[in-house]
Amino acid sequence: MNTRTPLEALSLRPPAFLRSSWPWRSLAYLAGSALPGAFLGLVAMAVSLLEPVPARVIAGLAALIAVLSPAAGFERWRLRLVDAVPVSETPDGRWRGIGLAAASLLALWWIDLMMVGLTVGGPVLLILSPVVQPAAAETPLQTLAVSAGGVLLLPVAVYIFTAWAGARGVMVRSLLASRDTELDEVVRSRARLVDAFEMERRRIERDLHDGAQQRLVALSMKLGLVRLDLPPGSPAGERLAQAHEEAMRALTELRELVRGVHAQVLTDRGLSAAVRDVAGRSPVAVEVDVSLDDRLPTAVEVAAFYVVSEALANVAKHSRASRALVRGRVTGRTLLLEIRDDGEGGADPSKGTGLTGLADRLAVVDGRMSLSSPAGGPTSMRVEIPCA
Repeated sequence: MNTRTPLEALSLRPPAFLRSSWPWRSLAYLAGSALPGAFLGLVAMAVSLLEPVPARVIAGLAALIAVLSPAAGFERWRLRLVDAVPVSETPDGRWRGIGLAAASLLALWWIDLMMVGLTVGGPVLLILSPVVQPAAAETPLQTLAVSAGGVLLLPVAVYIFTAWAGARGVMVRSLLASRDTELDEVVRSRARLVDAFEMERRRIERDLHDGAQQRLVALSMKLGLVRLDLPPGSPAGERLAQAHEEAMRALTELRELVRGVHAQVLTDRGLSAAVRDVAGRSPVAVEVDVSLDDRLPTAVEVAAFYVVSEALANVAKHSRASRALVRGRVTGRTLLLEIRDDGEGGADPSKGTGLTGLADRLAVVDGRMSLSSPAGGPTSMRVEIPCA
């Protein structure tokens, strides 16, 4: 199991956890708090030499303020000991880091060291009790029992300070990492997945168009030429005619498949032409009113075409509509799309993943979708996609 934090490592079986590096990393993480403690001790010794008292206060505050930024960097650096995922620097995170540094200098350092002292120092003292306090034990058996008790307590101590280090690491990450930053990273990763999927779609379309489709075209031509050499009405000619028709049907289906994988007209002529193309192939009569002066960004065109294609497919499959309308305009820097039909309505995102998938696809390009579909119809879908 690949663990990224001490809290995840705690879910491992005891032998695997104790053999891992997380206990040592957690101990090093907590022991690092000795540096802020040492700094405060030196500052306290230095300002105690100043006179009068107000000078001590001013000097102490000045020293604390001066070290806040380096202390924040130290906290961010040592977080890598207990969190394998790096925290990106953000403007608002800088101020939260300074607040974390202040809390570490004033309180957290001695809590960390106290945790290490109690969990590690206690069992170690018990183990070394025959050396530290040789006169305390009355018999060698008692000495051995005390040392054995210290050995048994060590694994418990490891779990305790690892849990505290993990919890402290989660707290530090929550302070340093902006929620917006984490959300942006999720959106970016989703966009990368969609881009990769779109590239794969185009590769498949290219392979089908240049490979299987061309071979079927050549096969159909050869079958047609062979038919010309056979006498009309012969048994071989009839069977060859059937094979030729099957090849033509396979070629038609393949062309439809290629068109469904990737609309070449979208790449060549833009969104308006692609919407008219898909509307012309719909079994439902579709009125298209898409007026765009210029080409839109590729990501916007692909997302918009995907939404229109899926919406019209849903109209044909589920709405029992006789007519539909697709309207598109660019207002300001936003593409507005409206897909309407006169069907029976009742579209519900909770009943299937189609509408949810449309919303997810739009979210990649910061788009929004609103749906109105009362029982009995009509159904109206409004889509807004930023073009900037």
